[in-house]
Amino acid sequence: MNVEHKMLAKKLAGGLAVAALTLSIGIAHAADFNLRAVANSNENDEDYDGLVVFKDFVEAHSNGKISVDLFIGTQLCANGTECLQALEDGSVDIYISTSGGAANMFPYVQVLDLPYLLRDDRIAEAVLSGDFVREMRADILADSDDSIRLMTIGNTGGWRNFANTKRQVQQPSDLKGLKIRTVVADLPQELVRAMGASPTPIPWPELYTSFQTGVVEGSKNGITDIMGMKFTEAGLKYVTLDGHAYMAALWYMNNEAFLDMPEDLRRVIVDGFNALQQATFASPKRKSIQAYQDFNKAGGSLYVPTPAEKEQFKAAAMPVYSWFEKNVKSGGKYYDLLVSEATKAEQAIAENYKSDLQ
Repeated sequence: MNVEHKMLAKKLAGGLAVAALTLSIGIAHAADFNLRAVANSNENDEDYDGLVVFKDFVEAHSNGKISVDLFIGTQLCANGTECLQALEDGSVDIYISTSGGAANMFPYVQVLDLPYLLRDDRIAEAVLSGDFVREMRADILADSDDSIRLMTIGNTGGWRNFANTKRQVQQPSDLKGLKIRTVVADLPQELVRAMGASPTPIPWPELYTSFQTGVVEGSKNGITDIMGMKFTEAGLKYVTLDGHAYMAALWYMNNEAFLDMPEDLRRVIVDGFNALQQATFASPKRKSIQAYQDFNKAGGSLYVPTPAEKEQFKAAAMPVYSWFEKNVKSGGKYYDLLVSEATKAEQAIAENYKSDLQ
């Protein structure tokens, strides 16, 4: 073999050695657990923000033993019922839904849509970081034959407010006769009826056109959703900041996928969902700043009810509480639990003020 051939052979051998080393490193660092996480939203949504934080946290803190693939949109499943079924059978590992999206399988999660029970962000975040979630986790596990595990509850869009195309709403009577878009779930429809308006279930993708054509004249949305969907261009002009419901997001995991992990990695998952929760708590607060500015620039009108007017809204909503307790499985239990946990949070914050304001 001449010198040129020897040099070529050495280069080839070296290249093969590098390739083999690269392959072995790749194999050595291959994840032990691969999780498929689904959010039926888009990359501008708080759900996506939370998943990005979760993925980064879990992959880093597990030293690559866990990998998380994000499926944003409807690639793997298209709606709450379909995705929760996929979660049950293990074809999806992680999923996020609103309470309305899970109401047909777990009706009591609608407690999160009961109006005017959570006063503000501090109260809501305290309640959703404690035993309320653990109690709901136990019931969802029981009702899904131990297949769906509620991991945490975050936020997806701030607070729901009444918005419409027709007039400024200062008190419940101003809503009378308006056609208000709701999801298919019963509780939001009961609330709209209690206010004297007409509930009109409309799929989210059809809402823009429904405003334009007058099929509906109002909705119950957060400001980031209103501006993200450009509803002002479809005629939405008036928003009343009554803050009737915290826009809760329930994050689930396939229970078998969770329990198959060793305890140290389950701890990473739990901590990852805590980081996700904090990200979704924060994201709407930041995004709403620009959203309110954009709403004003678009000619929108914001109205902040006085404390007395807010009490009128709460009084008008009283039939919804009775309906929930009488008609929803475990309704009385979860109404009492939410009120109790909210009261504890209010008392704790009031005690903190005694020190913090001095």
